[in-house]
Amino acid sequence: MTDQSLERSVISALSAVSHPGRGGNVVDSGRVTDVSVEGGEVRFSFHLHSDDPGDLVRMAREAAEGVDGVESVKVNVQLPQTGGATGPAGPPGGGGEGGGLQPGSVPAPTPQPGLLDEVEHVVAVSSGKGGVGKSMVAANLAAALAATGRRVGLLDADVYGPNVPRMFGESRRPRVTGSKGQEKIQPLEAHGVRLMSLGFLLEEEQPAIMRGPLISGILKQFLEQVEWGALDYLVVDMPPGTGDAQLSLVQTIDIDGAVMVTTPQDMSTGDVRRAIKMFERVNTRVLGLVENMSGYTCPHCGETEEIFGSGGGERLAADMGVALLGKVPLDAAVRTAGDMGVPTIVAAPDSAAGKALRAAAQELEQLVEPAVAGA
Repeated sequence: MTDQSLERSVISALSAVSHPGRGGNVVDSGRVTDVSVEGGEVRFSFHLHSDDPGDLVRMAREAAEGVDGVESVKVNVQLPQTGGATGPAGPPGGGGEGGGLQPGSVPAPTPQPGLLDEVEHVVAVSSGKGGVGKSMVAANLAAALAATGRRVGLLDADVYGPNVPRMFGESRRPRVTGSKGQEKIQPLEAHGVRLMSLGFLLEEEQPAIMRGPLISGILKQFLEQVEWGALDYLVVDMPPGTGDAQLSLVQTIDIDGAVMVTTPQDMSTGDVRRAIKMFERVNTRVLGLVENMSGYTCPHCGETEEIFGSGGGERLAADMGVALLGKVPLDAAVRTAGDMGVPTIVAAPDSAAGKALRAAAQELEQLVEPAVAGA
C-alpha cells in the first residue's frame, strides 16, 4: 500500500470518530488536521477544545492505529484558544482575543529530544490522591524489574513526601562529579536500583516548602543533571494529584505511560479516574492500574475482610479501558519491609503482597515490551 492510499485510509478511520457530546466527527469539525503518512508512520495534529472529553485524543489515536499498514502514530496536541470554546479551534496562536489557554486546559507535551537517550523506557507511577500506597508500589515495581536483571532507576518526584530513601534503607548524600558547569549528580544504588530523591538532599526532618515552579525545576534537574547511565527502565514516583510535576514530566521527556494506584473504595477510584483523564488529555498512555489494600486475610482464622470495599479497581479499569495489573492485599509484610528499608518483594517475596507486586511488574513488562517479555 502506498503512503497516499494509507493516508486516505487513516483519514477515513479518523472520520469515524465522533464527538460524544457535540456530534460530528473529529475531521470535519477541524479537530484533526495535517494528516501525513511516511513509511507506515502516521502524524496528525489534534486541535483540542476546552469542552472536549479527556479520551477524545486517545480515541483518534486508536482509530489510526487500527488501520492496516500503520506502524506508529504520533499526535501533536494543539491547545485551545481563548474565545474558541464553542466552535472549531484555530491553529496555535490564531483565534480568540489575546490567545492563551482556556480555563481548565493543559499544556501539550513537548519532550526535549536527546534527554535520557540511554534510557529505554520511562514509566510514571501516579495516583489521584495520597495515602493509597503509590510510593510503595513504585518502589516494588522498580525492585521487581531489577530482580529480573533489568537495569532500573527510580526517580522520587514526590518532593513533599520523599519516601524512597526510607523504603530502600538509604540515607547517604549523593556525590557530585564533573567540572564546574558540567556537574552531574551520581545516583545511589540499593537492591539493584539506582535512586535519586530530594530526601537525600534534605535533613531528616526538614520539610520541602516550595511552590509549583520549584517542584518543576527540581524534577527537571533530576532528569537532566543526574548521571542515570544506561537503563532499561526509569520508574518515576509522582506526587499525588494532577499538578505541576505530572505536567512537567510529560512536557520534558517521552514516557511510555503511567501506572495508576488506587484503593478499592469510591473515594479513591473517583480521584484516580480524574487523574487518568488528565494523562489522556496530555496524550499520555495509561498502562494500567494497581489496586492496593484489596483485602485482609486473618493469619489465624483465614477469614478475609474487605476493609476498604471490593471491586473498585476492577470496575475502574473496565470503565476506563485500562489493564488491571494486580490487586495487592493488606499485608503486615509490607509494613515490616518498609520499616526495615527493604522493598517487600525482596524482604518477603513469598508473602501475599510480595507475590502480587511481582506479578504486577511482570504485567507491566508485557505491556511496555511485549516481544521481550513473551520471549
